[in-house]
Amino acid sequence: MQGYYHGSTETRKDYKWGINVMGTRILLVDDHGMIRQGLRSMLEKQPDMEVVGEAEDGREALGLVRELLPDVAVMDVTMPNLNGVDATRQIIREFPKVKILALSIHSSRAFVADMLKAGASGYVLKECTFDELVEAIRAVTSGGTYLSPRVAGVVVSDYVKQLSDAVQSPLETLTEREREVLQLIGEGKNTKQIALQLHVTAKAIEANRRKIMEKLDAHSIAQLVKIAILGGLTSLESAVTLRRRR
Repeated sequence: MQGYYHGSTETRKDYKWGINVMGTRILLVDDHGMIRQGLRSMLEKQPDMEVVGEAEDGREALGLVRELLPDVAVMDVTMPNLNGVDATRQIIREFPKVKILALSIHSSRAFVADMLKAGASGYVLKECTFDELVEAIRAVTSGGTYLSPRVAGVVVSDYVKQLSDAVQSPLETLTEREREVLQLIGEGKNTKQIALQLHVTAKAIEANRRKIMEKLDAHSIAQLVKIAILGGLTSLESAVTLRRRR
């Protein structure tokens, strides 16, 4: 089964038959080193692709995009420190010509919709074949949109309606910094750790936390952690793993 592709059919034919010989500069973003290494080894066998960098979270990815200016970032969705949704939003705002291709284990409508609304040009599941990943990279770099078959089956039929009719999520009331703080709280980091990571004072983080709790009508850290997980800022698996590391 082929994935959903939207774009110029002429352009798609060009890259499919190898007419477009310009190299595509790729940034790999995933918190699992083995996945990045495997992707790099396979992608670099493609004559028209070059892996120019690797990042293990969204914050590092943003810095590398600024430094390397890749054509496309292959982006995991759930990562520590800064997730793929917020990283995508920040990258697209600063570098609108950089294409983001989500590569994730998550196929639920919430994750897919959040990534596409943030500005991703495509969404591929990690269960996909390598050939499909290559096709998706070429699709988004040529200006198209690519969704894995299972994702397309869930999303395409009602995606436009969902965007127009959706009630505003409580998380959408948060500022960019407040979303970052909420994610790090969800990952089990304390005030001092968050302040150190974001290069601000502990008092600033405490003020952010109070504002977040007020906006979300939350009355405890446990509630904030639950909201962060349910809102897709972090995953239960990530939160548990990070706590065990401590």
